[in-house]
Amino acid sequence: MNIKRLLIDFIGLFLLVLVVTSVVTYLWNLVFHEAGAVDWETSFRLAIILGIVLPVTKVLEHKKPGM
Repeated sequence: MNIKRLLIDFIGLFLLVLVVTSVVTYLWNLVFHEAGAVDWETSFRLAIILGIVLPVTKVLEHKKPGM
């Protein structure tokens, strides 16, 4: 397992998920609650979870025997 590649994948996914989730929560609050606010707690939580889970899943998927 290449730690450097795993870290780069984490940072890239973290930033992507953080930006997308921030935009989505902003638009959700703007449309349904008429308040343009970003839910930073949810954005960071989801970014950290997906930033860890997706690269690890990718590494484990490539390590399966017989594939």
